[in-house]
Parts: sequence; structure tokens; C-alpha cells
Amino acid sequence: MKNLITKISLLLFGVLLLTGCGDKFLEEDLRDQIATDNFFNNDQEALLAANGLYRILHRGSLYRTRGLDNYYVNGADEVGPSRNVNREITNYLIAEGVADGNAQWASLYEIVRNSSLFISNIDGNENLSEEVKDQTLGECLFIRALAYFHLTNLWGDVPYFRELLPLDELGSLERFSKDVIRTDMKNDLARAKELLPSSYSGGDLGRASKWAAAALKAKFHLFDKEWTLAKSECDDIIDNSPHRLLDDFAAVFDQTDPANQYNDEQIFAIDFTTDGVFGESNTSRTDDYNPRLRDEPSNRNNRPGGAGTPTRWQLLQADLQAIDQDMSGFGWAIPLPELANQNNWDPDDLRYDVTVVTEYLGYQLKFPYFRKNWNLNNTSPRGNHNENYIVFRLADIYLMAAEAENELNGPDNAYPYVNKVRERAFEPDKPWSGMSQTEFREAMYDERKYELCTEGYRRMDLIRWGILLDVVSTVQHRSFNNPADNIKPHHVLLPIPQDEILLNPNLLNTDPTNNGYR
Repeated sequence: MKNLITKISLLLFGVLLLTGCGDKFLEEDLRDQIATDNFFNNDQEALLAANGLYRILHRGSLYRTRGLDNYYVNGADEVGPSRNVNREITNYLIAEGVADGNAQWASLYEIVRNSSLFISNIDGNENLSEEVKDQTLGECLFIRALAYFHLTNLWGDVPYFRELLPLDELGSLERFSKDVIRTDMKNDLARAKELLPSSYSGGDLGRASKWAAAALKAKFHLFDKEWTLAKSECDDIIDNSPHRLLDDFAAVFDQTDPANQYNDEQIFAIDFTTDGVFGESNTSRTDDYNPRLRDEPSNRNNRPGGAGTPTRWQLLQADLQAIDQDMSGFGWAIPLPELANQNNWDPDDLRYDVTVVTEYLGYQLKFPYFRKNWNLNNTSPRGNHNENYIVFRLADIYLMAAEAENELNGPDNAYPYVNKVRERAFEPDKPWSGMSQTEFREAMYDERKYELCTEGYRRMDLIRWGILLDVVSTVQHRSFNNPADNIKPHHVLLPIPQDEILLNPNLLNTDPTNNGYR
């Protein structure tokens, strides 16, 4: 069982080396082992330590499979199951010990522990070149801030430390104000932004740049309603970074070529690769979105040519095989009915056909799917996918800037930001104009949904806007789900995991109700 006081496994750097590699930029030469009692005598050792932090991000509890998606994508108004699975989260049956995020908590605190240890051993280390010292220190600060971003989003006040503590102290920590934690993380990200390079190339693609730090800092500010600071960070990225909006919305998510998975719009992505050396270098998240042939197509057992001829599913399978594709996923993460219905989108919104698919190769499908998340190519096989998880991209930054400007000054100077995103989304162009501040704010509710579907921010957006309960209670769900009957105000946060409370009862000192779950 993992918990906050688990012995710090990465002090045993043999474990670090095994868990810290296996991705494209992590596939390092491991012949130079690191002694357990002599940290970071050279650049290679510091780089391997940073790689170990990225490795944790690749876990199934975080970005590799549904992990964080359970609490950021599900339970809102975008994604629902095609059958009665994941019901505790979908139906808001969360309780202590039931879908309480214990695995996410453990992985995020492992990042906090290890990054704090590494920061103390990198900062001021004269054995390292200035270039590597700056980069790895910036990476550790960024990844630790990302961990605390998730921790404070999901649980609010949480145990907090910036330097590695003795195990007995770690095991007795109380919860700490999330406002103080987030203020410190913003300061750390400002430092990371100064330390990190502007871009990477070749085998280092996937590492955090200064613009990744700026994007995370902007997220903190936006979620905390610090509109001026949020807009300042967004403007810096828009005006000064090498990132640009792609002309084609579909190209943003095109992962079919493993050698060409990065593009200019992506600011930070978790880098997965097929057939990596280590077990978590690939992703299985894609399988949730890929259809399974046993479901498809509609009327699958019908024989269009009459008795004795192939069924519709056999015909579909043959057509898929002819283009080296297959429907071998789990097929359960599908659009909720209202999102899948094109009549609920603007008829000129080009994003619908990129986001949702209801027909393929001439076959009407039984279920709608998220086209932007599937990859049917046999080069990306079931359980061994290479698709990167896009964490931050430039279109989101434009929409954040638009929202912040509207909150500060009304919509007049916010239109250029949102209309830049809408330029490629509509044919003919449909820019916004003539709105009140309230109308602009409420229009942004849908604009972010259509632009950023399934990208990991919808549920938190609904929470920060204060409309999660209203949306979940009114959106159409499938007959086997009933979240509207169960969702309560306290569901905007998770309960501190039961396993953690059993080990450390002090976690209830500042809130005996455990975020309202008791």
C-alpha cells in the first residue's frame, strides 16, 4: 500500500533508473549507475533524476489510462460510459474508500517527495553544468507544481511540504491551506520559467519548456480568479513563445505517425511510445475511446446480401483490414447524447466532425465516439499505444486570455482572443460581437466545451464557474446512469483517501467532515 509516509524508494537510485526511463527522451544509456549516498556528481545523474519524475506522470493513476481523467473528464457533460462501468465515479457514489482517488494521491505525493529531494540536491550544485542545472531544477519545480495543482484541485487543503521531512513528520502532517500552497507554486513556476529553455528538439521533445511553466502558472491564476496575472501569462505565451495555432483543427490531435506526434500548438504533452523498454512508456487511454468490434456497426448481424452472405460486422472488419485498421478498443468512453447530437452544435462548426464520429467507412455506428481520441491504426495496437496526452495547448491559452479580459474589462478587448480560435473552427467565419459581459461569460461555457472536449479541464471548469451541480443535474445521461440523483455540493472535492486517514488521523484535525463526506 502506497501512502504519504512510504519509504522514499527513489533514494535507491536503482529504482529511479528503472522507473525513470522508457519514454522517447527518457531512453538513456543506463550504464552509469548512481550511488545511493552521493547525489548528482554529474549532468547525467541530474537528468536521470528529472526523467524519473516524468516517469511517474506516465502511470495509470495519472496520465497513462483513465487516472486523472476519472476526476477531470468524467462526471461532467462530455463523456459517459457505453455500458454500466465506472459507475462509482459516473454516478457520484464516491465515498471514503470508494473511488476516493487513493492511487492518484499516492502518485502525486511521490512526485512531491522526489522532486523536493532532487531540488535540494540540484540547486547550487557545483558538479553540474549551468545549462543542466537550470534545466533540471526548472523541470523539478514545474513537475512538483503540477502535482500540487492536481492535489489542490481534487482535495483542496492537503498536506504540504517543500523540503523532504523525516518519515515520522511526513506521517503526522495536517492539511494546509490550499491558498498558501498555490501561492508558493506560482512563485516556483515564475522561477522555473526563468530557468527552462524556450524549446527542445529531437529526443528531448516532451520535456517541460518555459512556456509549459507559464501555461501552468496561468492555470493557477485563472482557477484562483487572479484575472490580471492570468492574462499577463497568457499574453506572454501568445506574443513571445514559438507556439502557434494550427490551421487545421484535426491536425492538432493527429497521432497516426509515431515519428511526427508533436506540433506547434502543443505546449506540453505527456510523451508515450509503443513498445518502450519499460512497462509504462505506452498508453492504454486510447483503448477507452477506440470502439470494440463486438459492438459495431449498428445492426451488426444483418446480412445485406441475404442469407449466407457476410454480416455487417464482417463487412466492416474486412474494410478495416483493407486499410490496416481495427476496432479493438474497450469502446466505453463515448460522448453523452447531447454532445453527440450535431443539432446541439452550430451547423457551421467544423469541430464537430473532428470531435465526434457516428458513421465510419459508410457504416452507421451503434454508438457515437470521440474521433479526436481514437486511433484505429494497427501501428497503435490495443494496450500498447503511442498517443501523447496533450496537457496544454495554445488554443486553451487564447480562451483563458479571453475569459480573463472579459472578467477584467468586459468583452470589447476579449473578442480578438476568442475569435482567433473560432477562425479555424467555422466556415464561414462566425466571430463574436455585441455581447454583454455576462453573455460573453456564459457563451464561454460552451466554447471551451466544444474546443477542448475530453482534454482534461471540463469538470474543473464547471466547478470553478460554480455550475457543476446544475449541469450534471440537467444534462442527458444514458438510462443506466443516474448522477443527477446522487450529486451533492460536497462532490466538488474528493474525500481524503481512507487509507491515508487510517495511517494519519491528523488529516481530519482541520476538517473532521473530510470535505463533507462524514
